[in-house]
This record gives sequence, C-alpha cells and structure tokens, in this order.
Amino acid sequence: MFMRLHTPLSLCLAAAALLPAATPASAAPAPTCSTGDRFPLTSRIHGGPDAYRAGDGYGTWYLDLTNTTTRTCAAIHPVVVLVDAKRALKPSQVHLEFSDGRPGGRPHPVPFVHTDEDELVGPFDDGFPGFTVGPHRTVSVTVRLAFARDAVPNEVTANAAVVQRHQDDGDWVGQSDDYHFRVEDGPEAATPDASSASPGGIEDLPFADELARTGLGTLGGLLAAAAAAILVAGGAVLLLRRPGRRR
Repeated sequence: MFMRLHTPLSLCLAAAALLPAATPASAAPAPTCSTGDRFPLTSRIHGGPDAYRAGDGYGTWYLDLTNTTTRTCAAIHPVVVLVDAKRALKPSQVHLEFSDGRPGGRPHPVPFVHTDEDELVGPFDDGFPGFTVGPHRTVSVTVRLAFARDAVPNEVTANAAVVQRHQDDGDWVGQSDDYHFRVEDGPEAATPDASSASPGGIEDLPFADELARTGLGTLGGLLAAAAAAILVAGGAVLLLRRPGRRR
C-alpha cells in the first residue's frame, strides 16, 4: 500500500534550501511571475514506471511546468523530495538527472541530501540558470532515475517543489502532484553510472533540523514558515517568500 506524501515541510525545506550557487551579481534578477495568492505554475509528474529494479538501468519520467499567468517565468528550479515507506533510502542510492532541453546538452546530475525526517531532497541546480516558461506555455522536463543495487525493496513517493530564483532570495511558485513507485530487488548488475555531486551541489540544509522540530504540519503554516524562514545556502542568505508576497 502506497503512502500519501504529506510532508509540505520537506517541500518548504527543499525550496528554501535551494540553491548553492548564487546568481552572478552582474546578472539581472528574474522578474517575479507570482501573482495573487496562488501558485503561478502548475506542475505534474507523469510517464514514470511503476517500479524500479535496484541496480538496474534508468527509468524515465517527465515533470511538466505550466505557466498559468500572462507573465514569463524565468529562473525556475524544481526541487525533488523523495519519501520512502521504510525510511531506509540513502542519498548515495539515488541517481537522478535531468535534461535542460537544449539540443546536445549534457544531463545535469541532482545531488540529494538527507533530512532528520528521513526524507531526501534534491534541487535541480548545478550552475544551471533555470527553466524559462512563457505565458500560458508548458515546459516538459525529462528526468531519469535509478537506484543502486544496495537499495532495499521499498515504496517511494516523489514530489516536487518549484522555486523561482531571485539572486539571493526566491519565490515558491509551484508544487507537483505525487508520483508513487516501488523499488524492487534487482539483478546482480553494476550500479548505474552516477555522476558525482557537482561543485555547485548543496552540502547541507542549514537549519533543517531546527525547522523539522517545529512540528509544522499544515500547508498554511508551512507557507507562513517559508515566508519567514531565512536560510543560509552555500554562504548566501536565501529568503523564500510565499505566493504573492514581494518586498
């Protein structure tokens, strides 16, 4: 029986922990695409397999980012959260990468970190400037996922927070549906080639333990926490705002 992902705290931490490498000072910040009190982007995970064999090859799925506004949304960074039923999954056992959509572009590895809630958080950011989604347009991001052969049989739920980066702060601009799948015993095969964490990969989730202990369990409370939470990511202070809130 699959569990329901009910960890908006993880999404809050995931979004707030984004992104290790600050936007260059010379680069203009992306104008906000937030409008009103709702998320400007809808997000949907689809096309993935129902099961992955540990130690086997990659499975492919897609993350659709749809802009519901009349504004262009730039500097968009998804952040994937994985929650496993046995709370046994380790960052080293997850190999995930995404395509930036450019012809001939290299795949981008996604490094994961482990929280005190036994959840794994991985931002789509290795120096990647983010996706740009035009007004009323959809960008479909290709994602590949595999598990190391020492991953135990398990049930996993994936979800994604979506963040728009603004140099040293950002807006939480979307949240996906849940993607449920199984990890099964696999063949005695070599672990899929996992790119090492890039130099821009996050090393830690500052203050994650402290926020996890707050016991905030409702989306409204977590959005308020996200609006107020100032986290240090890679030495840069990052303020995450709730939808519709600008300085």
